[in-house]
Amino acid sequence: MRLEVLSKEDMISLSKELSKEGVMNKTQEKLSWELNHFMVIRGKFGELIKRSKGITPVIDDTLDEIQVAFNVLMSNWKVEEEREFEDLFDEVDIAKVTLIAALIEGGYVAGEEKLKLLAKPRLEELEIELKFNIDDLENVLEEVEGKLDATLTTELSFVRKYFVEILEIEEELIKKALEIAEEYVTGESLIEAMFVGIGKAVLAQMILSLAEEKTTKIDLIEALLEHEPIGIEGKREKISIYFDEGALEDFLKELQKMGYIKVKGNRIWV
Repeated sequence: MRLEVLSKEDMISLSKELSKEGVMNKTQEKLSWELNHFMVIRGKFGELIKRSKGITPVIDDTLDEIQVAFNVLMSNWKVEEEREFEDLFDEVDIAKVTLIAALIEGGYVAGEEKLKLLAKPRLEELEIELKFNIDDLENVLEEVEGKLDATLTTELSFVRKYFVEILEIEEELIKKALEIAEEYVTGESLIEAMFVGIGKAVLAQMILSLAEEKTTKIDLIEALLEHEPIGIEGKREKISIYFDEGALEDFLKELQKMGYIKVKGNRIWV
């Protein structure tokens, strides 16, 4: 199973900690990419309010949040007053970030290290740019494009990703690896690794058990395919493990590399 971490430092630290606890592993770096699609809506705030009315709560709520952010910001910021970034962004607030960007672009706010309010605009006349993940608008895309002149923007980012692969099939070692990895890996990666780890452990145990009876690779694979899918049932959950002949061939190679089985031609033994 493979665990994704956020940095090279985390990859090295996790690998060392796993090795210290007797969990075989190897590190991997690879070029990857992230692809995101957005709908971008641009216009004067007042016009956006009118034209977007009733399309979707996603847009309505965003505009409401910008209205609230504007009222709060303008009530606490005097013209010609300079404000620190920390004062304006005490927490992550997308509506406030959108608003500040619009104020800077409109010439109402200027500065680099500090921001100065040059004039107070009428919110209705302020040019606003909104960006929504396309998944959030998937049911109203045509309406958004037609009524709001939205444009599709695609962002492609090339990134280096870091992984630690666990080279174990014993359930206890896999559990230990997952416990250690909690401090290092992303939540999504940990959940995926947990299911993959369980699946590999169960499949490996079945292979080792059947390999004691089957002396040829062909017979072993046929016997495994008869058991597919393998079911694991808990109190409130069930996992079904599916595989094909090609996947079994690759899995047998993994087990051979780890020293659990030996394969020579069509012969196989534990």
